[in-house]
Amino acid sequence: MKAVAIRKFGRPEGLAVIDLPAPAPGAGQVLIAVEAIGVGGVDAVIRSGALAAYGFEEGHIPGGEVAGTLTAAGDGVDASWIGRRVWAFTGVGGGYAEQAIAPVEEVLPLPADLSAADAVTLGSSGVVAHFGLAHARFAPGESVLVRGAAGSIGIMTVQLAARGGAGAVAVTTSSAERGKRLRTLGATHVLDRAGEGGEGAPAGYDVVIDVVAGPDLPSFFARLNPNGRMVVVGVVGGQPPADFGTAMMSAFRKSMSFATFSADTVAGRDRRAVRIEQFAAASRGELHTVVHEVLPLEQAVLAHRKMDAGEVFGRIVLTP
Repeated sequence: MKAVAIRKFGRPEGLAVIDLPAPAPGAGQVLIAVEAIGVGGVDAVIRSGALAAYGFEEGHIPGGEVAGTLTAAGDGVDASWIGRRVWAFTGVGGGYAEQAIAPVEEVLPLPADLSAADAVTLGSSGVVAHFGLAHARFAPGESVLVRGAAGSIGIMTVQLAARGGAGAVAVTTSSAERGKRLRTLGATHVLDRAGEGGEGAPAGYDVVIDVVAGPDLPSFFARLNPNGRMVVVGVVGGQPPADFGTAMMSAFRKSMSFATFSADTVAGRDRRAVRIEQFAAASRGELHTVVHEVLPLEQAVLAHRKMDAGEVFGRIVLTP
């Protein structure tokens, strides 16, 4: 089968199409004939080599989110899964391939009217957005700032905050055009990347959901209200400065809170319940997925170039 591997850490050109034997599912696993692959920000971070210290090596196959038809089941898996259209989380990799292995507990059947591309745009990002807001203790009426709102996680956070009764939903983004699109999804104020601008925008926010991190993270502590909470759900802009907490400590009397959030800390049954609800909501048109572009698997390098250049609004999807 065809797959895409990280031949060399660094630039997108380090990705390469390779041939591999078709995998076979082990106990508790399933095999999926892949129709769609979600290209996530974490894939780009892994490809860059920034996470090599965590055990990622050259030769790694990126991709943690696929959708397609389940074609084989390992020992201990109900054979009735075979032939069903499913979404699956493959883990820290293995998704950029024509066939993918996933643990059966990370597999969900797809509603008949939800496309494979929409499924891989929503499956992981919706869970991060939902539980990221919960981690921030977001409550109706509170003001929310989504930093880095143009990606799939940011887009879902905007929608869920608006649906949850936020008093204001501000976004940082790189262009007026993106701001207009985010307004159609629930944003009430559009700011520039530094968090400036936005006529009539709140002076401060009760919750900041940050998808970016990076060197500018400390400046966003100044955007928090007293008792405000910042939760970092992604690091697409790289790691923050080592002394980033100094900015928060300098405003000690505001009683601000900072946290990171990873969906890995959420019980599998809870992730599953949220995904089922969100897939159903999307199939009813109550949640909107944004697919930036669909590209063939062989163009994974182009997909990563577009991400690195900041061209993507929503999610790029690869198809074998």
